[in-house]
Amino acid sequence: MIIEQFAAFAQPVLRTTIVRRTRRNHGLEHATIHILASRIPNLRMAGRSSENGFVLLGEAPQEMVEKAAHDALRRMQRGEHQLAIHPNCGTNLVTTGFMATVAAMFGLIGSRRRDMFDRLPAVMSLVMLTLLIAPGVGTSLQKHITTDGDPADLEIVSITRSRVQMPFGGEPVTVHRVVTRSS
Repeated sequence: MIIEQFAAFAQPVLRTTIVRRTRRNHGLEHATIHILASRIPNLRMAGRSSENGFVLLGEAPQEMVEKAAHDALRRMQRGEHQLAIHPNCGTNLVTTGFMATVAAMFGLIGSRRRDMFDRLPAVMSLVMLTLLIAPGVGTSLQKHITTDGDPADLEIVSITRSRVQMPFGGEPVTVHRVVTRSS
C-alpha cells in the first residue's frame, strides 16, 4: 500500500529520537484510553502525546489512570501492538477532513459559480465515497506513521492529576500527565 511505502521511505525521520519517542507515547496513550474505556462506561477523554509522555483530558480516578497506563504498557510489551490504534484518533479526523475537502474540490473542478449546484450530486457522491474510505486510510496512517505499537524500552516515570481552568470560563478540566522515558 502507498502508506507502507511512504513509511519505508520516511524511516530516517520516523527513527529520529523525538519522533520515535512521540510515536511510542502516542501508542501508549491510545492503549491507555482503550483500557480505561473498557473499565469506565461512557468515558469521554482526549489525549495529546509528546516525546516526554502524554496528557489525558477527562474525568477518571487517578488510581484507574495509573493502573490502565501500566496495564497498557505491559500488554503492549507482551505483543498487543494493536492497542496503539484508536478509531477516534486525531489522525483519523484530520485524514477524513482532508480527504473530504479534496474530494469536494475535485468535484468542483472546472465549474463556474452558477454551475456549482448542478455539481452537487457528484460532489456529494465523491465526499460520501471518501467518508467510507478515509477511516481505513487513517488507521493505516496511525499504524505506519503516527503511532508505534511496540513500546520497546518505554517506561512510565510518573503520573499526576491536576485540574486546569480553561480560558473564557467553564468548568475546570481534569488533566492526567503521564511522563515517560525511552531511548
